[in-house]
Amino acid sequence: MAKRPGTNPKGEFVFFDVVYEDGSQRSNRRVPSELVGGLAKDEPARGFLIEQDREIAEKSGRAPLKIVSVRRVGAKPEKMMRVKERA
Repeated sequence: MAKRPGTNPKGEFVFFDVVYEDGSQRSNRRVPSELVGGLAKDEPARGFLIEQDREIAEKSGRAPLKIVSVRRVGAKPEKMMRVKERA
């Protein structure tokens, strides 16, 4: 039986939103789930995505864009910490 499109059986991949230096965004970039987690959490995903972008740029003949931020899809945004100024 064929699998339905958009399914992620057994959590094989973790999805990330990537923002580039020119302001463009790519959503739902797939990273193998065995790369993320542990002590480094989502940091290995950045390296994987950089390498993936490098390969894509090489094939297309364009320079790869610098990644500004990587955020796991569905993750809550980080809270901004405010520092109280002393008067």
